[in-house]
Amino acid sequence: MGRTLSEILDAAAEGLFPPPDGGMTVVPQEHHRDAGVIAFTAHSVVFTDEDPDWVLATLAFLDCDPLAATMNPHFLAALLDRTGRRTDTIDLLTVAGPLPGGPALELRETTDPDHPRVRRALRRRHDVRVWSADGGVLVLGRGLAGRWEAAIEVDEDVRHRGLGRQLALAARHLVPDGRPVWSQQATGNARSIRAFQAAGYRPVGAEALMWPPGP
Repeated sequence: MGRTLSEILDAAAEGLFPPPDGGMTVVPQEHHRDAGVIAFTAHSVVFTDEDPDWVLATLAFLDCDPLAATMNPHFLAALLDRTGRRTDTIDLLTVAGPLPGGPALELRETTDPDHPRVRRALRRRHDVRVWSADGGVLVLGRGLAGRWEAAIEVDEDVRHRGLGRQLALAARHLVPDGRPVWSQQATGNARSIRAFQAAGYRPVGAEALMWPPGP
């Protein structure tokens, strides 16, 4: 394909995906922090600084559906072992366009670098900003390939009142530069998936991110 990871993601945000040809593309990492796999419909993108020939050879040994090979636990474990990295889960990858004006939800921004949500976000993102609402938190930051990523948290005692959807929607108003805003939801987290899709985020694929070791 001859495209960078940033170009692939920018195209996907516009609804233009890699060809559904059952193939796989290997591209270099764009940041030392981020390696992993994105599985689009019938085409996967592996972003790593490892030898592409090693990736191809490792996938060839798997006894599984070729369309699922890059997300097969054996391949992901082999990539983690080779790179010395760690991961959490395979996420649903979603994206939404920016919205004009400010959010309807009243938010308070924190600039405290020791805020626990700031410290947690900085392990995986940079240019992090954090806002709080009564019973919830919204985080925006630059993540994989410099894209803007949103994450939310809602207190258990205020669930089922639409706050998650409002926080996810607010991110679309707060994302700078008219850029799309991305979010990952663990596939088992049905609440989060519902909240983001209700806020207009559309699924584009599955993503497994891998981070270097360290605190």
